[in-house]
Amino acid sequence: MSVKSTEFKHVSYLWDDAKAAELAGDEVALLIYRSNLLGADLRLTNYGGGNTSCKLMQKDPLTGQEVEVMWIKGSGGDIGTLKKSGLAALYVDRLRSLKNVYRGVEFEDEMVELFNHSIYDLASKAPSIDTPLHGFLPFAHIDHLHPDAAIAIAAAKDGKKITEELFGGTIGWVEWKKPGFELGLQLKACLDANPGIRGIMLGSHGLFTWGDTAYESYINTLEVIEKCAEYLEQNYGKKGPVFAGQKVQSLEAEARKKQAVALAPILRGFCSSERNMIGHFTDDARVLEFINSNDLERLAPLGTSCPDHFLRTKISPLVLDLAPDADLSDVEGLKAKLAPAFEAYRQMYTDYYNTCKHDNSPAIRDTNPVIILYPGVGMFSFSKDKQTARVAAEFYTNAINVMKGAEAISEYTSLPRQEAFDIEYWLLEEAKLQRMPKPKALSGRIALITGSAGGIGKAIAKKFVEEGAVVILNDMNAERLEGAGEEFKAAYGKDSYATAVMDVTSAEQIQRAMDVAALNFGGVDLIVNNAGLSISKTIADHTEKDWDLLYDVLVKGQFFVTQAAVAVMKKQAIGGDVINIVSKNALVSGPNNAGYGSAKAAQLHLSRLNAAELGPDKIRVNVVNPDAVISDSNIWAGGWAEGRAKAYGITVAELPAYYAKRTLLNEIILPVDIANACFAITGGLLGKSTGNVINVDGGVAAGFVR
Repeated sequence: MSVKSTEFKHVSYLWDDAKAAELAGDEVALLIYRSNLLGADLRLTNYGGGNTSCKLMQKDPLTGQEVEVMWIKGSGGDIGTLKKSGLAALYVDRLRSLKNVYRGVEFEDEMVELFNHSIYDLASKAPSIDTPLHGFLPFAHIDHLHPDAAIAIAAAKDGKKITEELFGGTIGWVEWKKPGFELGLQLKACLDANPGIRGIMLGSHGLFTWGDTAYESYINTLEVIEKCAEYLEQNYGKKGPVFAGQKVQSLEAEARKKQAVALAPILRGFCSSERNMIGHFTDDARVLEFINSNDLERLAPLGTSCPDHFLRTKISPLVLDLAPDADLSDVEGLKAKLAPAFEAYRQMYTDYYNTCKHDNSPAIRDTNPVIILYPGVGMFSFSKDKQTARVAAEFYTNAINVMKGAEAISEYTSLPRQEAFDIEYWLLEEAKLQRMPKPKALSGRIALITGSAGGIGKAIAKKFVEEGAVVILNDMNAERLEGAGEEFKAAYGKDSYATAVMDVTSAEQIQRAMDVAALNFGGVDLIVNNAGLSISKTIADHTEKDWDLLYDVLVKGQFFVTQAAVAVMKKQAIGGDVINIVSKNALVSGPNNAGYGSAKAAQLHLSRLNAAELGPDKIRVNVVNPDAVISDSNIWAGGWAEGRAKAYGITVAELPAYYAKRTLLNEIILPVDIANACFAITGGLLGKSTGNVINVDGGVAAGFVR
């Protein structure tokens, strides 16, 4: 295959000859390299979408003979992040010999178990349903992708004709068939009927391309997709305005964000009727072009075409009947207006299930929408975690691109409902879902821990993320907060957290942090009031400034953060948790401690009062009382250690041992101990407890609650 050019307008050419030269001779390494390059360009395929493979001769470990082996992305992987551990390796001759026992399309699912008899590498990832699609084709390197530009043609009413004319017969066509053994046979039949073609378009689905080398496959893939994209660009506007022109005017960017912040917790509440969901919002220009258009009402109900799209987005979105600048301040009135739309969507989805189900179909899943469109404002998506919600939004954006292209060159066609159902409720897909890890204790929970860039707060945030929550990291020190954010990104990934600079004495910054929570995740339902400071002085030395600072941070801060969070929680109407990190000093008298100790006592009683008021809303308020948490503590770095050491007549270095020895358990208390207590309260086993105090102090008898 001759390479004509490496200059592309619509796709990214990322191949590095020097890097590829380092991998020369290792076809599997080149497969991984090619896959990662393809996955790095979302115009070629989205997260988790598509598949890549290579075939080479290797020594059979049993016979010592050279045999042909196919290496292919395994089940559930992502080509953009693919590593060797994510590949399956199969004997090609054994895979192809499965045709001898194939009983026909009605029984094709049974072939998946038989793939295991073809495994070459015992460390293989489980083979995916796409395995025969690659195995029955003879080419050394194959790319199967879901590029928007190609699917736009594949999902067009005249897609087959357009493909033939655009590529002069060099790209074959196979009508829609769900992935599996039968589609693999159809691809081979298409090639046999059209020898010399450079690829095959799959109706409503995607694209197959290939080459004799990793590079030839890569460049062939780019050239075909580039040609599709160029064709679409040449046709935009020829039939009239895109999506029949604009119907709704977008709000300005800040106004869109304001509306999204106000609405997201209410939508999250509706979408969490079966289990807590995490949200995502985007007002991408491509989304706005579609949702503001005259064609929205016609196209949105049709649903998506590519299986990768609707598996993540559901068959169709919910479109809100709200003016872009609607007054969203009347929460109960807004809920009453939206409730019928959600009920109608749930009924539509239930009818879809009941109409299309088979005798052996899995039980109906969550009937709430995944994608919610708000004309003039943007798109919301809700799913089990942030990554899944974000990826759903990306896939629906792909679907918009497909509709735009198909409408420009012909007429968009979605999959028939039965075909879509047979993919969504495919027993093989259900088996994949059942193999996924069970949700963690805090999955679906959104946590804001004040002062979470260090010390106890960071330890709590880490524990919560490790148990499945997403967190809003915050601190009044922007530099410290940035460092915490980078640490969380490296350890847990970008979807685990958001950040907000917040001083708990600033009502404006508190509200801004709640807005960050709503915009990034859909709301908030787990608050830990942890931010604090300490001042240890005698009564004589205590100043009014000291007193006001202690009460502003500890008492007012706790109250106003709780107040702002509760407003969001009530919008969601799915309950919530408030944990106040107080202190042993709320219960125990000590010297040189009048301001700090009395403020802590106020925090404790405020917690009881809040618990009494918020119980009917299923919002639980509990207290954790630490003592002497010296490790990584900003409080102890601020002069408190010197003050306490002076009060007890010891040195600062002797404080940890001094505090440990005065406890019943003779234990030093660490930030992780406080984090574990917070998790114990929120992790599910204490779901009917509120107004409680858990002491984490090693056992200080004077601090026993009584």
